[in-house]
Amino acid sequence: MTAYDDTNIFAQILRGEIPCFKVYEDDDTLCFMDIMPRTDGHCLVIPKTPCRNVLDASDAQLAAVMSTVRKVANAAKAAFDADGITLQQFNETAGGQEVFHLHFHIHPRHEGVSMRPPGKMGDTDVIKGYAERISAAL
Repeated sequence: MTAYDDTNIFAQILRGEIPCFKVYEDDDTLCFMDIMPRTDGHCLVIPKTPCRNVLDASDAQLAAVMSTVRKVANAAKAAFDADGITLQQFNETAGGQEVFHLHFHIHPRHEGVSMRPPGKMGDTDVIKGYAERISAAL
């Protein structure tokens, strides 16, 4: 297994070196908005401890992250009056992983509305407002 790289962008966010729009935080996890949102309300949940992905996560890391995913997914569904939620989680390069710190994507979804293509920066003011909507629903 490849070693954890503490220079990844999520590790930098956890250390406060890179800003983010926080949605939720507890002792073990952090949820923040994706700056390249594929849906309105697209956010990410990560453990606060080093972990590359599901393949090397401890039971405690997975339990903490999944508890936060459930909590935030319910809030995002309510905040966006969504019809459903799509969760995404990728492992290793061949599995589509780009940032090697365990993370789950939460996408509020509406019937008949496709996800946007990846890789396009979002409007920071809009993203900040979305973070506030989800936080208010928690």
